Amino acid sequence: MSFDLNKRHQEILWATIRQYISTAEPVGSKTLVDGYNLNISPATIRSGFAALEKAGFLYQPHTSAGRIPSDSGYRLYVDRSIQPSPDIGRRVEALLTDKLDWDSWSLEAVLRGAVEALATLSGYVTMITLPQTQRLTLKHIQLVRVEYGKIMVILVWDSYETQSVLMPLPSDRDHLTDGDALDRDLQILSNFLNGKLRDRSVLEVFKLDWSELDGKFQQYIDLVSNLLVDLSKKSKPIHSSQIMIWGISEILGQPEFSQLEQAKTLLHLLESEQDKIWELIFNPEPTSLLLNVASPLDHLQPKISIKIGAENPLKPMQTCTLISTNYHQDSIPVGSVGLLGPKRMLYEDAIALVQSAASYISGAISQG
Repeated sequence: MSFDLNKRHQEILWATIRQYISTAEPVGSKTLVDGYNLNISPATIRSGFAALEKAGFLYQPHTSAGRIPSDSGYRLYVDRSIQPSPDIGRRVEALLTDKLDWDSWSLEAVLRGAVEALATLSGYVTMITLPQTQRLTLKHIQLVRVEYGKIMVILVWDSYETQSVLMPLPSDRDHLTDGDALDRDLQILSNFLNGKLRDRSVLEVFKLDWSELDGKFQQYIDLVSNLLVDLSKKSKPIHSSQIMIWGISEILGQPEFSQLEQAKTLLHLLESEQDKIWELIFNPEPTSLLLNVASPLDHLQPKISIKIGAENPLKPMQTCTLISTNYHQDSIPVGSVGLLGPKRMLYEDAIALVQSAASYISGAISQG
């Protein structure tokens, strides 16, 4: 529903969320009057509560209680209010530099040390996937016209597995009636992709210099890139989904997981269904829930994915927030860093931690 979030509503919502993050207790009007310099009366706060509850940003667990942020409330707070903590970014870099020995340890030992250190620093479950260094490579790609408004993309991998999928033309090309001209364009594009990607990981699509093509091909960039990455993920080797997880005891100590059955389902997911988690946190293509966060530690400025509550497709995680981003080797996304905690986490710190850790790992493995 449409809701005009004015300055007063925003101040009440932000204060309520910050108070709830701090205490895990429903927030009442008197608490905000006493603890926050809002310069408004308890009655005005209660009126704001009612409006924010009607809009779906707050709710009451029971009639006599104060308010608790909803998933939508957290989402608004994260999208409009959060600035990652630069202090946490510097602490992460210093901690990893001090604790990890890239010269003497194996890569797996280094990442194990990183995941343990980050879990201790954050107090949340930390996850790092092993790098996808043995991903399938591409032998051939062909784009062909098959019907009005659609083309078929055919890929042959180094395993000689073949995949094909229909892809819609860019919307402003749907009216094209010159089939011969389209065939020539698709052949030029196929030749370009084969010349750049043959015998390479398809994730190198992120490194392509599309400016080498005529400007009319620029409209294909997002469609082709996202499709190739999606097909690559579906063709990944079985062993590529290894993931290191640390800090389970920390999150199970949070009041959100005091119910035994709820804790057991989350524990089962983290311990026994890691392939499902891998699909969530290693996600190189753009998504609608990405927050761009600049980092002084990495020119790549990796995108942060933040999934709050019901935005997580796995039910045991719907009482949590999952924050993740990719780390890169020579600008190619090969792995990811993720953090799982209660929805009332310290987002400023958590976002900075995830991005700074990914930036640090990216720099280290690219130099190695």
